Amino acid sequence: MELTHFNEQGRARMVDVSDKEISKRTAVARSKVQMDPNTLAAIKAGKIGKGDVMAVAQVAGIMAAKNTSSWIPMCHPLPLTGVDISFSDNSEDELYIEATVKTTGKTGVEMEALTAVSAAALTVYDMCKALQKDMIIGPTMLVSKSGGKNGDYSLEA
Repeated sequence: MELTHFNEQGRARMVDVSDKEISKRTAVARSKVQMDPNTLAAIKAGKIGKGDVMAVAQVAGIMAAKNTSSWIPMCHPLPLTGVDISFSDNSEDELYIEATVKTTGKTGVEMEALTAVSAAALTVYDMCKALQKDMIIGPTMLVSKSGGKNGDYSLEA
């Protein structure tokens, strides 16, 4: 596999996507925040002093997806057509975060989805750190992607 992020001098570059086909692209990423059962119960009951943890984390994830190219140097700024952040839990000590990001363009949105769940997880930590400092974030992973010349990918396949 040829690495495309290097120029002829071996230096980093942003990939030229000028000649790539426009296609519908979707990526789904997932992360987890492991915490004490009391912390998860407080989040679900709305008893965190800083406010509604999942609502704030959801907005943080959306904002992060929209600003990924500001965080990751070789990412192209993309016009996203959709970002959805969802939460679930194991009813004990794990909060799951999933982001689905969509665009119609010449490059994929995998980094936007990964950035979204990372920012949402960090926001959960920030909002709950007064209650618990030893929360664990991760693993964070790409679950699936579709569109583009490299085709579809699914972790669960």
